[in-house]
Amino acid sequence: MYVVSLTYTASLDRIDDALEAHRAFLTRQFDAGVFVMAGPKVPRDGGVIVASRIERSRLDAILASDPFAQQKLARYDVTEFKATRMAPGIDLKAPE
Repeated sequence: MYVVSLTYTASLDRIDDALEAHRAFLTRQFDAGVFVMAGPKVPRDGGVIVASRIERSRLDAILASDPFAQQKLARYDVTEFKATRMAPGIDLKAPE
């Protein structure tokens, strides 16, 4: 499991111009079962994505395809962790 912290490296005007394409990117990854949570930081200087069920090299390739990355609008810091406790009803185990 991974926590991806995005830090904007461009003005919010440029971020907003690319936001629709970024949201479409997020939707594709949610539909694929890779991303399980995402949202903006408060204050709005970046965002956070939680990814599961994926190898790090594939995650890096996916993040490189984000319009924010392609337009050099954000920096990505990825932290891998092993979830040992989850709230009831949450199932993030790797597929068999």
